[in-house]
Amino acid sequence: MAASATLPRWDMDVVYPGLASPEFRAAFDRILEDIGRIEQDFDSRGIDKGGPGNASTLDPTLNEVNAFLDRFETLYSYVACIVSTDTRDEAALAAESELDQPLSRVRKLLKRLTAWVGGLDLKKALAESETAKEHRYFLERARIATAHLMDPELESLVSDLEITGSSAWDKLYGKITSQLPVTLEYRGKTETLPMSAIRALASDPDRGKRKAAYDAELAAWKSVEVPIASCLNGIKGETLTVTRRRQWSSPLEAACFNASIDLPTLDAMMLAARESFPMFRRYLQAKARAIGVDRLAFYDLFAPIAKETKPWSREEAESFVVDQFATYSPKLSEFAARSYRESWIDWEPRDGKVDGAYCAPLRMDESRILMNFKGTYDSVRTLAHELGHGYHNLCLKDRVPLLKDTPMTLAETASIFCETIVKNGVLQTGTDEEKLVALEGALTGACQVVVDISSRFLFEQSVFELRSKREANPREFCELMLKAQKETYGDGLDEAQLHPYMWAAKGHYYGSSYYNFPYMFGLLFGLGLYTVYQNEGEAFKARYDDLLGSTGTADATTLGSRFGIDIRTPDFWRGSLAQIGADFERFESLI
Repeated sequence: MAASATLPRWDMDVVYPGLASPEFRAAFDRILEDIGRIEQDFDSRGIDKGGPGNASTLDPTLNEVNAFLDRFETLYSYVACIVSTDTRDEAALAAESELDQPLSRVRKLLKRLTAWVGGLDLKKALAESETAKEHRYFLERARIATAHLMDPELESLVSDLEITGSSAWDKLYGKITSQLPVTLEYRGKTETLPMSAIRALASDPDRGKRKAAYDAELAAWKSVEVPIASCLNGIKGETLTVTRRRQWSSPLEAACFNASIDLPTLDAMMLAARESFPMFRRYLQAKARAIGVDRLAFYDLFAPIAKETKPWSREEAESFVVDQFATYSPKLSEFAARSYRESWIDWEPRDGKVDGAYCAPLRMDESRILMNFKGTYDSVRTLAHELGHGYHNLCLKDRVPLLKDTPMTLAETASIFCETIVKNGVLQTGTDEEKLVALEGALTGACQVVVDISSRFLFEQSVFELRSKREANPREFCELMLKAQKETYGDGLDEAQLHPYMWAAKGHYYGSSYYNFPYMFGLLFGLGLYTVYQNEGEAFKARYDDLLGSTGTADATTLGSRFGIDIRTPDFWRGSLAQIGADFERFESLI
């Protein structure tokens, strides 16, 4: 059965009937009023770095901020979701721009709160206040963060300047890439496609078409390399300046703090990753043999080996995921079914819609999932992945906003777990061809998350090193990217056919620094937890939900220790990578 001709879009009207509605405007106006009131309350309470404070002040302040963030995050997510489905929607873009000033004010308030609580007598506060006890992890992290905050006036200035600095560069990058037309020439036919459609051809079974799409993509990136390089230079330059003024030793140290891990944990994981490169190179060499080439080009990374026996319809994808989730728990299965019933998912690829997929918390226990469904097993796997994020949001629903703040390292836990459930379902019930498709998808994904993300990590390190001295030009960005790809992929890929413009293709570089390594952490941490589940069975499930609901209340080391996991040792990471190695052995036996 072919994929549905008309794919559903998500329902946002249950929140507000539209950006032009009185309900949205009233909510927006209330946000502005709330911010003004909280600013006045902060002033009257002396909430700033070095300001006086006690439990009687702490409790109403935390309660007020949490209540406000609940409303603000719903409105902000609502606007961001609408923009992502149509980056040409002028009304949505105007609403997003109108939120810039309120967002800046909210960031200032949160910095003031962090600076103030970081200076409190924590022992005294915990003894006097139940609210303080509930927020203990937030308060403890605030003490560390406070040591890296500038004077309040400078922090306020940085928040103001971000609007016309890194935030503006990020927006420009998003507009350029989502609206970039790409000219594809293949077999005498010329057509113009959006970049998302061109990049999707990387998984086309026709190698000639993959090569044509690759050539067209590189040409398109080259045509906009100057403005995109300016975006990257601007964002990384600002990061270096602010990081230095906040007295972090490097952007990486700050990124590890934000990811709730320490440098020994990162070093242990990256060591295990480097040790696994030969295994991934063997996988790439086996894939090259399977498709009949001496060595894979970059555009072969996503080439299908097994021909899918049928395209997946949206309905088939929905039911398969629900059924596989039911093998784990009725709660997870019902959650997926609910997301379909209540139209949480925007399925169809279309012009102006951002590429890829994401899950955004919207309100209470609701999420919204953006898909670009293509009727393949990869789309099914992506659906399971994003529903995993939604399930994580469900487990966090009873936490106040200040205790929902989940670092990227832990944000991938449930999504990887759900991907693994679906993959194992295919391996248990599918035909050999279907098993091969699932294994290939898992190995391709793992190769991206371990090998390609290692290359992105090395690239970003080298960018920061160069940017600390001067701006880099597009040619230099390409050279740094090729160097990183050669160091990681090695003889698994043809060095003459790599992807020099991956720095332009990956939007992660234009947001938070070192957005890359948390994905590797998430994959390997999720696989490690799945092993614990296989060993424990039913006893695991309640503890797992509790972990997902606690990702804003403890660091990764503490949460891992609840399951007997020591993330500071390479052995844990080697164990997770061994699971990928077992998939490779099954894959090799099938081909």
